[in-house]
Amino acid sequence: MSLSIFKFVKRPFYILPLIVLSQFAGTSLWFVVNPIIPDILQKADVNAVGNLTSVIQFGFITGTLVFAILSIADRYSPSKIFFFSSLIAATSNALILLSTTNLSGLYALRFLTGFFLAGIYPVGMKIAADWFDKDLGKALGYLVGALVCGTAFPHLLKSNLIKLEWQQILLFASAFALIGALLILFFVGDGPYRMQGSQFRISNILSVFKTANFRSVAFGYFGHMWELYTFWSFVPIILLSFNDHHPLASNISMLAFSIIAIGSLGCVVGGYLSRKIGSVRVAFIALLGSGVCCILSLYANQFPVPVFYLLMMCWGLLVIADSPQFSTLVVQIAPPENKGTAITIVTCIGFALTIASIQITSYLLNILENKEVAFALLSLGPLVGLISLRPLLRSKF
Repeated sequence: MSLSIFKFVKRPFYILPLIVLSQFAGTSLWFVVNPIIPDILQKADVNAVGNLTSVIQFGFITGTLVFAILSIADRYSPSKIFFFSSLIAATSNALILLSTTNLSGLYALRFLTGFFLAGIYPVGMKIAADWFDKDLGKALGYLVGALVCGTAFPHLLKSNLIKLEWQQILLFASAFALIGALLILFFVGDGPYRMQGSQFRISNILSVFKTANFRSVAFGYFGHMWELYTFWSFVPIILLSFNDHHPLASNISMLAFSIIAIGSLGCVVGGYLSRKIGSVRVAFIALLGSGVCCILSLYANQFPVPVFYLLMMCWGLLVIADSPQFSTLVVQIAPPENKGTAITIVTCIGFALTIASIQITSYLLNILENKEVAFALLSLGPLVGLISLRPLLRSKF
């Protein structure tokens, strides 16, 4: 039985804002370490950025598979899963304060945080799907926007605007995630459209890719993921590289927050735009735009400061605008009998690609004299996505 104290109301007006706020709070744990790595390790380390991001991604992949194989979100209350996952993720994040001299312990805690993010981000989307029937696409736009804000939030905490110490940033993010979990548990609960989902079956992994339309969407999503998390991870590195050539007037952390956070606007606008032109076209336009930004980044250090700002803001806006559309398309096109398996395997492959992309980019940043080449090569992801989506441009999706 839902713990929602408003369970007698079908869908109060505050349900979506509270889900969005809780998703924002929980996902702020995802990248909370990235802007404070120099403070934790007492040095700036490109390898540490790549490795710590890859570890939490691997944790998320593992958690997603475990949650899916055990059908946890189908067998138990999603709101309770969200709460307990947030509790454990927030605790493991706070324990970093005790692991600053132990790199192995730091990796273990980031893995644990990533594992239980699988009970926050996907389960938060399931909670939204259980509350919203016809307007799911719009709701997912807001939820992915919340993920974007959660990703950017640690940079805001690090900026001159708030000026928190790195220990305070960790504790604030953990406390914020717990508040979001409590909102879900007591004020949102499980939605009226909650249904038993299909179970994960390993034997169905290959069969879901037999449908041409599903393959097009899946590979479009893979191309999108190749670029997204690597861009988010290394935004401060791009800014520091430009700062070596043209000193920036603004604080690096504040700029990183603005560049990542503007993506939430792209998600929301893309959600409304998809009602008029369809999800495929919105995803195609976003992929094309972010791919162009990847290529233009090759010349970023030659741009005047205002042009550089414009490029980075456009990149931040477009790099995530297609994400809720891919989520919607996967749900719509996946074979009904294998929907659970399809969503799980596409998500896991997509996040596995983020690890490869982050590690390759990290390696290239260490060996290339012209570091901008590493970011320009991210355009390979959008290129694959565009080629994959092209057959669907005339479809109804």
